Parts: sequence; structure tokens; C-alpha cells
Amino acid sequence: MSTLLIRNTAVLVTMDEDRHEIANGGLFIRDGWIEHVGDSRALPAHADEVVDLSGHMIIPGMVNTHHHLFQTLDRACPACQSPTLVEWLKALYPRWEKLTPADVKLATEIGLAELALSGCTTVADHHYLWPNGNRAEDQFEVADRTGLRFHLGRGFQTVGIDQGGFAPRSLTEDGDAALHDCERVVQKFHDRSRGAMRRVFIAPSSVRTVSPEYLRQSADLARRLEVGFHMHLGETLAEIDFTRQKFQCRPAELAEQLGCVGDNTWYAHGVHLDDADMAILRRHRSGICHCPCSNLILASGIAPIQRYRNAGLTIGLGVDGAASNDSSNIMAELRQAFLLSRVSTTAPLLAMTAREALEIATIGGAKLLGRDDIGRLAPGYAADFAAVRLDRLPLLGAEDPVASLVCCAIGNVDHSWVHGRRIVCDGTALNCDTGALVAQLKARAGRLLPA
Repeated sequence: MSTLLIRNTAVLVTMDEDRHEIANGGLFIRDGWIEHVGDSRALPAHADEVVDLSGHMIIPGMVNTHHHLFQTLDRACPACQSPTLVEWLKALYPRWEKLTPADVKLATEIGLAELALSGCTTVADHHYLWPNGNRAEDQFEVADRTGLRFHLGRGFQTVGIDQGGFAPRSLTEDGDAALHDCERVVQKFHDRSRGAMRRVFIAPSSVRTVSPEYLRQSADLARRLEVGFHMHLGETLAEIDFTRQKFQCRPAELAEQLGCVGDNTWYAHGVHLDDADMAILRRHRSGICHCPCSNLILASGIAPIQRYRNAGLTIGLGVDGAASNDSSNIMAELRQAFLLSRVSTTAPLLAMTAREALEIATIGGAKLLGRDDIGRLAPGYAADFAAVRLDRLPLLGAEDPVASLVCCAIGNVDHSWVHGRRIVCDGTALNCDTGALVAQLKARAGRLLPA
């Protein structure tokens, strides 16, 4: 069993039960698990590997609880810069019909590398389109190479544009076939052990793109297989109008009627939830993933996250797809969540503090994913953490280093470890060949040029 000693950090942010922040802090790690946390002088003096992080701040690795990695090749697409979700989708579906397995693998690798550089160590990807032979196997293969913990949401759509949905028929699936493959992917890849690098959750896209019967069946399947359940909910006002007209209720009420609620369930966005919606989610112990940048770009609105937190809901953070964010940077998402809480309210209790924002990005995300082994730097937890140098130009003059991580525009971390294995060193993603990715993108662009 190998040991790793991290010592002499300027400050170590534990996010433990008492939210300790330790000056001159350090970690003693054995075989990827944290054994000791505390003042460096109180830790063992020797280890197989010793890393001196003088002048650095350490935080738990951040958890991204909602992404669409296949969209990474659609950043700043001129055809899809509309500020409404429906028009945006109409512009993108013709592009997504052409996605090959090679495209998805390339998009996944770029997105995961960017996430790793921004301090993310666990990613939950909501993958709901499977054209041209795309398979779950491809994404797990890429995730294994990058070294991040990877939760794949085996998603699907059953309602196409001919039935009032958005997608062409080529991007929808037969519901029974989709559920059969959900079960196959869970059986093949879902690792229930603590410290697991691979997990699977079931993730129908939304109440507008999956029929009520298959929403119900997918939620039942997730409960039977004892895995997570995830979908978009309450993202736009148009969604609320849709469910009122078709089902005579709000989206959260429909989710409850269909059994799409529970302590294994979290929803992406939740921008437009009223008190009755919050009561439904609280009653069933379901949570929300906050995706602030995507909500801004698509003009969906500002989710009142502090109001949800005050109501007892668990909140995590997500970058969402790079087609509606143009970034896979969770550090930027962290700062945006903090800033938006100041824009949307004048009530002090609804203004998020920097430490509350960091809490959402770490222990909040871990809880949404049903994990009791990540999100904190404490004995018995996996050694997932990131380090930031405090003498970097954007941080000079900052008096509170922990707040500076959120308030200042840092962008990337300097070092990162997942289960005690280093994946970022001196601002470079160790498991990513950027030159090779650029070459693949150029070759792809050449193939897509008209003859």
C-alpha cells in the first residue's frame, strides 16, 4: 500500500462537519484514502511520496452534478446563439444527428480535461442522445484515461418533434429498448463500492421529451436497481406552461404523480419552483443541481438557490453542456453562483457567502450523487483534492484566501489529485495531450467541410 504526505499548506479547507480550516495544514494518505488531517507538524514525518505545498490552499475536489459532455464541440456555434432554449435546440439537433462515436470521445476528453484543470474531481454526465452507434463504453474508456471519477447518466428521449417534442425522430429511442440498455449499462459499469471511479444513474431528459409512461418506468427501474435518478425540471417558464396545458399541473407535481421523486433523485436547473414545488422536493428528499451560466446564456432566469437551501433542499453545482455554457470550468461556475445570489435578492439571508458557494460545489454535490466518500477532507474519505497557489496575480492582495477562491477570477487550479493520484501538476492536465486533441479537431473540421 502506498502512502502520500501533503504538508505545509497555507490553509487546508476540510469541509468537514465543523468546517475546519487549518493553517499549515496537511494530509496523510494511504492507498488513496485519507488517514490523518491536521497541522503538518502533527502528521507522520515520512511517506512514499512527500509533497510540500507551502504557499498553497487546498480544497476538496469539486463535484460537477450535471453536464452534457457531447456538446463540447458546439461552443460559440453561430447558429445556436439564440437566447431561448427551444430555438437553441432547433439549431443544434441537426449537428447532433451527425455525432459519431469518435466525436463523442473527443468531446468527452476535452470537457473532462477542462474540468480537471478547474478543480473538478467527480463528474456526472447526462448523456441522452445515442446516434450512429454511440455507446456508454466509449465515455467510460475516456474517463478512465483522464483519471476523474465518472458517473454516467444513461439518458434518452422518446418524444420527437412529430409528437410535440423538439428532436428529430432519429434522435429519439424506443422506450423499452432504452430501458433495456439502461439496465445493461448499470449491470456492466455501476460500482457500488466506496471510492468507486465508475457509477451509473438513469436519466430521462425531461417531461417534454419523454412520455409519462417511460418517465414512470425509468424511475421505477432506478429504484429497483438502487441507482440515482436524474432529469431536467423547472428550467423554463415554457415548461411550466406545457405541463399546465397538457397535464393540468406544474412540472414538480407531474414528477411526483409519476414517481420521479425520491432521495436518489436530483433535478437539473430548478429555476422556476414555487413554494408548493419546494414542499414536494423536500418531502421526497430530492435535490437540485444549480447551473447558473447555462441559465444566463439561455435567458432561463435565476434560480433562487438560497431560498431552496433555506427550505432544506440539497443543492449541488453543475456546468451543464458546453453548448449552453461554452465552458466546462467549474471554478467559473462556482463564482457565478456566488455572484448571482447577490443579483437576485436584496434580502441578506438570500445572499450566498463564499463558503456557502464552496459547500454547494463539494459536499452538496457529493450528497446529490449519493456519495459518502467524497466532498470532504477528513479521515475515511477519498483523497480527492485540489491546490491553488496564493501568490498568483489574481489573488495578490486577497486577505481571506478561502473567500478569494470564490470572489476572485482564478480560472484553474495548480494541482489536483483523485484518490491520491495526481491528475494536474503545475497547471497542466497530466493525462491529456492537448496537441493531439487539436490535431483531431482539425481533422474533424476537414471532414465536415462541404465537398
